[in-house]
Amino acid sequence: MMGSLLPIGFAAPWVLTALAALPVLWWLLRTTPPQPAHVKFPPLRLLLSLRNKEETPQHTPWWLILLRLMLAAVLIIAMAGPVWKPLDIAEPKTGPLWLIVDNGWDASADWDRQIRMAELMVDGAAQNNRTVMLVTTADGPAQPMRLSSAQEVADQLRALTPQGWQAARSELIPALQKQAEQNAPGAILWFSSPLEEPSTTSFARGLASIARASDVRESSFLIYRSDTPVYALKQLQNTAGAMTTTVLRHPAPLAETLTVRAFDRKQRAIAEQTIEMKAGQSAAEISLELPSELRNDITKLSILGKASAGSTVLVDEQWRRRKVGLFAGGFADRSQPLLSPLYYLERALAPFADLPPAKSTDITTAISDYFDKGISVLVLAEVGTLPKTTEADIASWVSKGGTLIRFAGPQLPEKQDSLIPVALRLGDRKLGGSLSWKEPQALKSFSENSPFRSISLPKDVTVNRQVLAEPTADLPERTWASLEDGTPLVTAKKHGNGTIVLFHVTPDTKWSNLPLSGGFVDMLRAITSISSTAVFNPDDEEGTTSASALPLLKMLDGYGKLTPPSANHKPILERDFATTHPGRNTPPGLYGTDDAARALNLMEDEDNLIPLDLKPLSMAKILDYPSEKPLDLRGWFFSIAILLALLDTLALLWLSGKLRRRQFTHAAILLLITSSLSLTGADKSRAQDNAEQFALDASLDTRLAYVLTGVPEVDEISRSGLFGLTRLLTDRTALEPEAPIGLDLQNHELAFFPIIYWPIDAGMQMPSPEAISRISAYMRNGGTILFDTRDAFGTGSNSPNKLKLQQLLRGLDIPSLEPVPQDHVLTKTFYILDNFPGRYKQSPMWVQASATTSDGSRPVRAGDGVSPIMISGNDFAAAWAIDTEGNYLYPTIPADGNQREMAARVGINILMYTMTGNYKADQVHIPALLERIGQ
Repeated sequence: MMGSLLPIGFAAPWVLTALAALPVLWWLLRTTPPQPAHVKFPPLRLLLSLRNKEETPQHTPWWLILLRLMLAAVLIIAMAGPVWKPLDIAEPKTGPLWLIVDNGWDASADWDRQIRMAELMVDGAAQNNRTVMLVTTADGPAQPMRLSSAQEVADQLRALTPQGWQAARSELIPALQKQAEQNAPGAILWFSSPLEEPSTTSFARGLASIARASDVRESSFLIYRSDTPVYALKQLQNTAGAMTTTVLRHPAPLAETLTVRAFDRKQRAIAEQTIEMKAGQSAAEISLELPSELRNDITKLSILGKASAGSTVLVDEQWRRRKVGLFAGGFADRSQPLLSPLYYLERALAPFADLPPAKSTDITTAISDYFDKGISVLVLAEVGTLPKTTEADIASWVSKGGTLIRFAGPQLPEKQDSLIPVALRLGDRKLGGSLSWKEPQALKSFSENSPFRSISLPKDVTVNRQVLAEPTADLPERTWASLEDGTPLVTAKKHGNGTIVLFHVTPDTKWSNLPLSGGFVDMLRAITSISSTAVFNPDDEEGTTSASALPLLKMLDGYGKLTPPSANHKPILERDFATTHPGRNTPPGLYGTDDAARALNLMEDEDNLIPLDLKPLSMAKILDYPSEKPLDLRGWFFSIAILLALLDTLALLWLSGKLRRRQFTHAAILLLITSSLSLTGADKSRAQDNAEQFALDASLDTRLAYVLTGVPEVDEISRSGLFGLTRLLTDRTALEPEAPIGLDLQNHELAFFPIIYWPIDAGMQMPSPEAISRISAYMRNGGTILFDTRDAFGTGSNSPNKLKLQQLLRGLDIPSLEPVPQDHVLTKTFYILDNFPGRYKQSPMWVQASATTSDGSRPVRAGDGVSPIMISGNDFAAAWAIDTEGNYLYPTIPADGNQREMAARVGINILMYTMTGNYKADQVHIPALLERIGQ
């Protein structure tokens, strides 16, 4: 381990023992005077007039002794390898090094720091010629565990990414024990993630046992742990009125605002909801109150800015449309659809359910076919006596999660079967009958324990005839809807895992006008929403396995992104899907086919975020991941040593009389220049490193760029605005830019960016001639600059910002300009636009003028057709600007929500225009565009 003194460590601390020799050096320097000055002997007559005012001292001056002692001390410290904020290195520096890296989903929150630390440790092992064994905890015991060179392990680390499942560390203990018996570790480094695995076997205890058996001491056993919070979503539910989920986090030391966003099939954001979590609060429920049609479009929920497999929930068909089987009895003429008992049912269910056709008019054959098709809900309308085998099959299907809906009618048998939720009286009550009422009865209420409780009570429903229920003790709790006289209209009961529901009226208008009411649609939707989708065929024997297997279609990686699967993952039998736990062999993701994908999510309803328990590893040293890299100070100390050596040389020359005052002054100036160059060498090296990092950041990821004006308020608006535009592009398009970059026109390369946003401010400094030349070259070579005066052009031509823009443009090679014409590609690259508002909306958008033909028409633009310059005064950045929570920072003028939306569309169109050129000018796109605008 590096020796350390406060925040400074030393690569070779034993070298510092040479500091003890400084007193001896002081004594030698003190007793050894400088070399006497030599004076040539002149003629005797001149000797008498010689007056030598400079004398050579007998002893070395104290200040020269101090200078040389400082020089010696600085050299000793430099050779000891000083490092600012050094890393802890496992000691001893010999023997095999075990590198254990957690790469489960919870490692994604701190992955960059984790891998950076591992790479630094491997670099140290390479310097000491140590062999390294890399073990990744999410890849299981089948991974190759062998000692390799440090360079090979470094290559493996660069290829690592966090996986989408929880690391099962305990599975590695037998393989690690076997490796320790063959070749005991000299040191162990564990780069841990924050969560414990849900296992009864403790990985920490097993690792502690291996460390004791291998005699690994505290200095040789280091554990780095993360304090970055981890977030997750669980308990997704799609109720009658909203989609809800529970947000988890660990640790939870501070209050914060989290946003859950819903995405559709095209990964477009369609809804979001924020939640305030207090300090110490680790769980909270969030609700997306949307119409069911919108909720049916949701394919994914995720926590904004906290991307991981745990904070992502995939939504499949079980949260959306159900398959509903319809079967009607009776003797109605099917050639007259209005007389069919299924007519109103089909139209009520079609908006939110799939209705596969019946295979046969024979009930036994039709029901069996429906079960094979995997229906969730079975509706029996005016069905009389059921065959015993069919009744038993339906009862078994319901007990396994199915929902049966029955309607009363003339065919309802007097001898009741087991698929009626309540006991019924013989006969029915009707207007004018023996069991009659004087007036039709209206619907009075929905029960609080029913799925109808959130439905607005329809006032127009009246009932002329109904089947009465026997007044039993359990009738109130089985009643979901009641009439004004207290008699039930809808009753239900649980049967196993399923539900049996009875409407006490017919599904058509013979007995009531309920099928004509919008409340009928809402009631059927509510019943369907509580139905299960994973219902087994009752013909399958218990214990048998289904031959239908669901292959892995796409898997979630550690960052919550869907990626192609590898060959190592197994399909899941459809029968076992509901009980399958996500893991290494069955990772979270989508299974099945593109048309019928099933979602396996990481977090199950009973799961929680359990913190990692390191108590059994008392012999290990537990450290936090450092927030910054260590800084090697050897270059600085050697530079200081060179400076002190030069000063010592000048002092010797001056004491020996070989350097006079004027010469000494010149030499001192030269020395200062030399020392300045040597001391700024590190700064130049760092500047070169910064330039390389800028080039990497700008080229490896797509980023938006803005010009740094030197006015802090303007630059912050630009940064926030492009940050907001980045969010918009990520949410609405396939483009996912990284954080925006501020450009120094004097030093930064411009060619990395297709468009640069340049806000104009009267107080900004004008670019140098060299920068103007680079800007002109950028625009000539295909780049685009969006100049924004941010004042809607002020008043006429006297706006200070406009005058500044005119001054700036005088030095640039600017083409002829015109307001964006109606047929310009910019008006239709992504959205169809007729104006270009920002925070303001008064200013037109100016672009390069297009040539016209002799007849005045505007030809299709050749080449990419991208204007190298755009000018506006509508303050786009302020319209796009958001904070880290997604809140807009500046109001539009006038305050208009539609103007904000149009400003967002303008930004997306501008980016798409500069990145794709004029391809939308192609005639092939005209039909689609005309269809979108309704012409």
